[in-house]
Amino acid sequence: MGAIAAKKHGVSAAQIRLIGRDPELFDVFYREHLEDVQRFVARRVGDRERAADLTAEIFIAAIESAEQFRGRAAPRTWLFGIARFVIANDARDRGRERRKEERLRGSALIGENDLARMDARIDAAAQSRRLYEAMAKVPEGERAILELVAIDELSVAEAAAAVGVRPVTARVRLHRARRRLRDELALEARAASRAEQLGLASAIESEEECA
Repeated sequence: MGAIAAKKHGVSAAQIRLIGRDPELFDVFYREHLEDVQRFVARRVGDRERAADLTAEIFIAAIESAEQFRGRAAPRTWLFGIARFVIANDARDRGRERRKEERLRGSALIGENDLARMDARIDAAAQSRRLYEAMAKVPEGERAILELVAIDELSVAEAAAAVGVRPVTARVRLHRARRRLRDELALEARAASRAEQLGLASAIESEEECA
């Protein structure tokens, strides 16, 4: 009965704790949130296979964490919190060889049509990934809030819930992160301008030598 209602109205916060025990309910949850998770991953990852793997791992982690869900955040916000954790762990562990039996290939969980859509989302998210890369020098606690608000379009309250801090703390971190990012982008712009000027000067010198 729960799965039937969920198909019509979506998986409610009260049903999240059941997705690990009810395959039909999980299927509804998965289909309901797949596109949001794919976009979340595509904004951060440019490789198709890795993005598919991470998408699968995020839903597996959601199953494993479902019984600890307390309803303090909306299901989508809760899932984004899990996604952040999975992607951060992957970034730390990427250089290590993972045992094959511990990995579920995303391409096995996600069909060919979904993989094609993933490619499109990765292309569309290229600009967001460049911004994400520029955030690398912002401290982690501040960067997490900035990513969720600026890239994933969560409200400050939702971002706070995803990260597990109070909204007032999130606002302070967001203010600091924006200031740091502006400074970092300004430095990059000046460096790029300087490099362009040096390149132009070098080209002019080469032309003069040829003349």
